[in-house]
Amino acid sequence: MIRRWVVDSSPLILLSKIGKVALLHELPDEMVIPAGVAQEIQRGAKNDVARRWLENEGNTYVQETSVVIPLISTWLLGLGESQVLSYVQTHSDCVAILDDRAARNCACTLKIPVRGTLGVLLLAKWKNRTNKTLIDSIAKCRFAYQYEIN
Repeated sequence: MIRRWVVDSSPLILLSKIGKVALLHELPDEMVIPAGVAQEIQRGAKNDVARRWLENEGNTYVQETSVVIPLISTWLLGLGESQVLSYVQTHSDCVAILDDRAARNCACTLKIPVRGTLGVLLLAKWKNRTNKTLIDSIAKCRFAYQYEIN
């Protein structure tokens, strides 16, 4: 069971740019986009592909999630990241889908399950839903990602 994914703006934006935003609702059992994340994306350019997707098909995944857990608010994250992590912390069978380093550090400290955009693409590859060229497409979108091996 893959569970419910609670998605932040950066995976939505990047996967929209490479034409694979559908992976976010096809791979998990359910997808949730907190209202704060939707607000962040709606502040983008009117012709932004993620904004257009959110205004149409993506709107069905937006949920009002105004509560931010006080412990998470002390990390001084953005509204979207805070709502994603708070939702996952208070709901069972959820995974946070986000790329922000500070938010990932918060998730790690609080033992909140997290996966990034690259992890989504690797899962899609493992399930034969995509191919290596999509991972190469990330570089063309000027998306910088880092990883550490401990």
